[in-house]
Amino acid sequence: MTANVTVIDHPLIQHKLTLMRRAETSTAKFRALLTEVSMLLAYEVTRDMPLKYETITTPLGPMEAPVLAAEKKLVLVSIMRAGQGILDGMLQLMPSVRVGHIGLYRDPTTLVPIEYYLKIPHDIEERDMLVVDPMVATGNSAAAAVHRLKESNPKSLKLVCLLAAPEGISNFHEQHPEVPIFTAAIDQGLDEHGYIVPGLGDAGDRLFGTK
Repeated sequence: MTANVTVIDHPLIQHKLTLMRRAETSTAKFRALLTEVSMLLAYEVTRDMPLKYETITTPLGPMEAPVLAAEKKLVLVSIMRAGQGILDGMLQLMPSVRVGHIGLYRDPTTLVPIEYYLKIPHDIEERDMLVVDPMVATGNSAAAAVHRLKESNPKSLKLVCLLAAPEGISNFHEQHPEVPIFTAAIDQGLDEHGYIVPGLGDAGDRLFGTK
């Protein structure tokens, strides 16, 4: 496996992921768990954000205190539709970030991603970008989204997912070797329909209750 993949194996993330995998987990519970896991993923993925110091005054006096150094805030880009679940969770932790969306659907026969929507902030070149999508299965959708988003020339780019398959990671990094992937787990592989096994089913259907 490529070195440009980070598996975030925090015990709370792993426990909550197991609850999400269970077939009997309700839509409401799945949605709540995804929000919680997304907040924990955001905490880990943003660990390398630079800090600077500025003078503030506490009730007991002045001090030099750390604040985020970036002049421009992060931009989170959700790969629609299932990426919305991760986006919502991360926004609870980082409510002032900018948000973009890219819409892709996977052709059920060819598994090739087809773009149908793109809306991102205008000053991307001054911002670090996190692209979020629960599943990197074949890697086709994530690779296509990142290829399109690179055209906006973000300052940096990371891909954040809940689950990944080895085939998807390999496919993605064949096209974007410099883009790091952060995931909660790498599963066994793909079935004949391109779904992650053992996985957790279709993340979008489980998130929105559309089976």
